[in-house]
Amino acid sequence: MTTSSTITPAPLNRPAWPNLGLPRLVWSLAATHFVGRAGGVVRSFLVLYLTQAQHLSPATAGAVVAAVGVGDIGSQLLGGWLGDRIGRRNTMLVGHLGAAVALAALGSADSMPGIWAAAVGIGLTIELFRPAGSAAVADLPTRQRIRAFGLLYWAANLGFSVATVMAGILATYGYGLLFWTNIVASLAAALIVWKLVPETRPAGSARTRGALLPVVLRDRLMLAMMAIHVGYFTLFLQTFTTLPLLMTGNGIQPTTYGAVLALNGVAIVILQPVAVRLLAGRDGGVVSAVSMLLVGVGAALGALSHSTTAFAGSVVIWTLGQIGIAVRFGDTFADLAPAALRGRYMGLASTTWSVGAVLGPLAGTALLDLAGPTALASVCAIGGLALFIAQRALVPALRRRTAAQR
Repeated sequence: MTTSSTITPAPLNRPAWPNLGLPRLVWSLAATHFVGRAGGVVRSFLVLYLTQAQHLSPATAGAVVAAVGVGDIGSQLLGGWLGDRIGRRNTMLVGHLGAAVALAALGSADSMPGIWAAAVGIGLTIELFRPAGSAAVADLPTRQRIRAFGLLYWAANLGFSVATVMAGILATYGYGLLFWTNIVASLAAALIVWKLVPETRPAGSARTRGALLPVVLRDRLMLAMMAIHVGYFTLFLQTFTTLPLLMTGNGIQPTTYGAVLALNGVAIVILQPVAVRLLAGRDGGVVSAVSMLLVGVGAALGALSHSTTAFAGSVVIWTLGQIGIAVRFGDTFADLAPAALRGRYMGLASTTWSVGAVLGPLAGTALLDLAGPTALASVCAIGGLALFIAQRALVPALRRRTAAQR
């Protein structure tokens, strides 16, 4: 293994590609995001695969999806730790190759223990690249970060919009084709990382053994931001398990669900570049607060919808909130992170998404099953309002931290 003394920082100051003034590293990561998401056709249709092909109950299917989220939690912490230890490039390679193996295991599993184990394995590997890639982007100069994070999110959602439409078509020929497509995409993403993504871990970082836990436990602002974002991602990610159940419960076919969900990716592809320009100079805390409120409103409207048009409208509303969060999420948490702990701080930030991926499917499917759509709508609306108030209260502290870091 290469020692840390021989590792040099990635040539972040090499001539940038002309578009957006970003270095080649960011464009290579964007290509990886696009390929991985465009072929990531399994996750969006996982609840339908489990209920229709494996004949599981909605609650059990929601629990299996939550098991993927349990793996996600580990992947974010492990990804941040590995990124600071073995390098960001190596961590991304491990994640993409491991995801291909885990997807093959889930697609061939014929027992509940096998399904549970494979689901956790998918979560543990498929998001391993996220904190490593985020740490690489966080190393960029402050003026480039928002554009870089915006480009990665845009590329991922361009791929997502392709995946949702393609998945709806592929599913009509059998769910096995979805798994094979996703496996090939994971291998292709690994190939891009291997060929095009340089290592960005700063020289000597492997010797930096600063303990994360004591620092984070003293960082009340980081803890508060993590708590709020766990709430947000729980609210947001439950839509991806309740939406297909709500739509099929109203007699809408899976192919139509795929087309409606594709609106999410299409809207992001069209609006994300505009949002980066409009929101880059705005207060990040205020942008996040308003965005969380929009997600709550959109999710509530979706729970009360009965027609394809109404469901599509709800998706567009919560997508606007999703875009606002995405534009400032990475940059905000990068400003909170001490330089020596940047990979692990970004891993903790990504963990809020993973915890939401566990709680959202469990809470959303359970609430829908036990109390019905109206109760789900009420909880979503109240949750969005509560998140808005909590995030807005942190704005002064975020401004002080950002000023101190820069």
